[in-house]
Amino acid sequence: MKVRVILLSITACLALGAETPVAPAPERIVENYCAATLGQERMMQAASMDVAIAAALPKLNKQGKLHALRRITALGRITYEKLRFEGDGTVKSQVINRYLAAEAEAQEEPGATVAVTPENYSFKYKGRKQLDGRDVHQFQVTPKRKHPRLFKGDIWIDAQTFLRVQESGYLVKSPSVFLKRVAFVRKYEIRNGISVPKEEQSVVDTRLGVGRLEMTVEFSNYAIDTRVVAEAPEMQ
Repeated sequence: MKVRVILLSITACLALGAETPVAPAPERIVENYCAATLGQERMMQAASMDVAIAAALPKLNKQGKLHALRRITALGRITYEKLRFEGDGTVKSQVINRYLAAEAEAQEEPGATVAVTPENYSFKYKGRKQLDGRDVHQFQVTPKRKHPRLFKGDIWIDAQTFLRVQESGYLVKSPSVFLKRVAFVRKYEIRNGISVPKEEQSVVDTRLGVGRLEMTVEFSNYAIDTRVVAEAPEMQ
């Protein structure tokens, strides 16, 4: 009887273990994430999407919103078309236009130098969790040097595709002497095996009399010109 009980216990444990998926080692998760991210870079060429940039200066009770068509060329250049703005002119000139100028300036720097990869960041595993109903791996990331486009915070990686679904944190170096701290949350959605931007929320503490700056960028109607992608040279 004792032997039978022991055998039943062992069988139950084996069955339970078979039902519980074994998570990859953190190092393997990061490797898969890097491979998945590199694999989608070429697909991001020739993409277009609608974008709405809403900004506010609560202390001054001023706000504004820009609607535009955002395009990424086959060479990775970002352009905006069909611009339509509504709201306060100060928000447009001092906030939204500066955001667009900073994005254009950032294109002059190779993406690999600021990418969220082990070359630029240290990764610390925080466990397998749920985010918006999706199984994800959460990592704390810390940049290995100070740079205006590098951040300290967290990244959430989809457990199935190993694509990023969210990033959050704050820039470790202010991009301007007029800014004290830039904090953000970036959300992505996975479409046809590609992680595409969905929303970015930013809160900026300034050194100016305007006080805090709040901005939300929403992306929608994402599309890719497959003909251009097929004709583009392979990424090196």
